[in-house]
Amino acid sequence: MIPRVLSGIQPSGNLHIGNYLGALGNWVKIQHQYESIFCIVDLHAITVYQKPEELRSKIREIAGIFVAAGIDPEHSRIVVQSTVPAHAELAWLLTCVTPMGWLERMTQFKAKAAAQESIGDGLFQYPVLMAADILLYQANVVPVGEDQMQHLELARDIAQRFNSLYGDTFTMPATKLPSVGARIMGLDDPTAKMSKSASGSGHAVALLDPPDRIKKTIMRATTDSNPGVDFETMGPGVANLLAIFQAFSGWTDDAMRTNFSGMRYGDLKKQVAEMTISCLEPMQKRYQEITADPEYLDGILQRGADVVTPIANATVKLVKERMGIYTPAR
Repeated sequence: MIPRVLSGIQPSGNLHIGNYLGALGNWVKIQHQYESIFCIVDLHAITVYQKPEELRSKIREIAGIFVAAGIDPEHSRIVVQSTVPAHAELAWLLTCVTPMGWLERMTQFKAKAAAQESIGDGLFQYPVLMAADILLYQANVVPVGEDQMQHLELARDIAQRFNSLYGDTFTMPATKLPSVGARIMGLDDPTAKMSKSASGSGHAVALLDPPDRIKKTIMRATTDSNPGVDFETMGPGVANLLAIFQAFSGWTDDAMRTNFSGMRYGDLKKQVAEMTISCLEPMQKRYQEITADPEYLDGILQRGADVVTPIANATVKLVKERMGIYTPAR
């Protein structure tokens, strides 16, 4: 049996080069090795307030970017989370077996809660919903970044607890994941990971940014006090720019040193901007073609939901039977 891979992205903020180089591009590379399901997790997005029209627009935008980036809709399933009600149903069932102490220890909840005046229960339960996303499809492999590893470990803990209480039900998702892409940091603050939610025009390069904006953003990137690129003493800003270039170009470490050693930062930024623009151009062109035909995108999302819904419903049915919840004979 071909192993199943699952991952997802929230439809909030603007997808940026960090999302592509750290996740989406990797999904494209590995998708044909697995039975692949890639979710647009809109139920996660609403754990904080989203303007309804913006959320609807972002869901379609991200679906279009998935396909434009190379996710193959003939092989991989692109699914809007809320179109499969079993996600929410399983999340409730798992909430009932998840100790509160486990959730209180989640570092992302603590960080997000500290940044808001008031928080909804959805933010607290967010990790259980993520566990439901994974366990619903009996996923074998879940490619996530380091910042999501605690959530993946929680999914494993919940699966193990459920299996011990009610019998073998869930596949344990692997902790050995496919290699993730480059970890891209903010251009304005290279000590913090590039974020979709960060404010400020100089923080990130969005995947749909026009060339002039990409160049302007990269030319304003933080560097250091050295006169040029020094691979032995460079600061995090310079290292980040080099990481972006290498991730897009595929150059070896030796090629990077040969080309960039001693280069003044203005010239470095120009080369990074040119490489970024040239690599994003085909994706952006394909995106415009895809979104020009709304029915094409709707068809992809509908087929995705149609294929995965029976898998999801079978898992929920099994869970309810194991827990003793009434399930009709038909």
